[in-house]
Amino acid sequence: MCVFPVRDPFRRSRLAIAALFCTLGFQYATWAARIPAIKADLGLTAAEVGVLLMAAGIGAVASFPLVPALMRRLGSARLSLLSALCLTVLLPALALAPDYPVALLVMVADGVFVGCLNVAMNAQGTALETRYARNTMARLHATFSAGSLLAALLASGMNAATSSVTAHFGVAAVVLVLLAAVARPGLLQDEAPAPEKPSRSRSGWSLPTRVTLWMCGAMAFGTVTEGAMNDWSALYLREVARSTAELAPMGIAVFSGMMVLARLFADGWRSRWGDGRVVLLGSALAAAGLAFALLSGGVVAALAGFACVGLGCAAVTPCVYVAAAKQGSEALALVAAMGTTGLLAGPPVIGFVASSSSLVWGLALVAAAAVVVSLCSTRIQWTPASG
Repeated sequence: MCVFPVRDPFRRSRLAIAALFCTLGFQYATWAARIPAIKADLGLTAAEVGVLLMAAGIGAVASFPLVPALMRRLGSARLSLLSALCLTVLLPALALAPDYPVALLVMVADGVFVGCLNVAMNAQGTALETRYARNTMARLHATFSAGSLLAALLASGMNAATSSVTAHFGVAAVVLVLLAAVARPGLLQDEAPAPEKPSRSRSGWSLPTRVTLWMCGAMAFGTVTEGAMNDWSALYLREVARSTAELAPMGIAVFSGMMVLARLFADGWRSRWGDGRVVLLGSALAAAGLAFALLSGGVVAALAGFACVGLGCAAVTPCVYVAAAKQGSEALALVAAMGTTGLLAGPPVIGFVASSSSLVWGLALVAAAAVVVSLCSTRIQWTPASG
């Protein structure tokens, strides 16, 4: 059945942009799911695997100066498709990497194109909201999570069928090509670029405004809060709450499930209460829920607290991306880079605190990060409520 005889232009464009979000989640989760096999194939140590993972983040941060220029030259539609196709090619390239240095170069390139696609697809989502005066960014971000889930299911099936990473990534590349085919016809064409809001320095670089810096803070600490649940919730349940080994992964499941569910409804909340109130109350709920879990102890309290974090954080990054895109492509690129920085810096800082004291204090730092998001949200120019 053909996907694209969708006559409603809003739905057609939303489906196309959702395919981009799904692409990013699917591509990331695909190679992440095969890290153990890549480690074995290249004979890597645990430290080398850590550097390999960091290489992708370094590439994403390094893309910040490049993305605004590409956005001006290509537009968000063309840049998003180009980035998606490059990410498709990089999957087989990683599977066929003959040694560790080549794998590092592939991962740095992967991070660069992830940064490009991240900015371009969020610019498309913001343009869709602006053109049709309808909130949809949270649902678009939910498709990112859906793409990660699809990749996990494919990885499980391919693992059962074959141990070949090349075969797995080849099948995944076909899926990514199909997603690009779905995205291409419905993407929005960029309007004539408006003058960027940040002022220009003598060197030609844009100086971020104060509002942009508050957005950077909200995004960085928001991704620290969001990423910490994936990195530390299972370990907290097992070692602090004394859960069984079978129950420990439920921390990630509860957090992720609640986040996806909340993102399906968050656009309605944004329309009713406005982006600022949703971010302020959501991050406060995340902080309070996690603090309750840490103070109460036990498995039930932990799962309830993790659910609060998922519910509270669900709309933070979509709302910040919308606000940043309205400041211009350079502000959006900087905010996206700060999100990646939060994901990179959060785990080692929490681990350092946990090793120095305990994991309880490490996660207390995460609750504090959610409080910082609430404080930053009071200084940002948000999209007001529409109904």
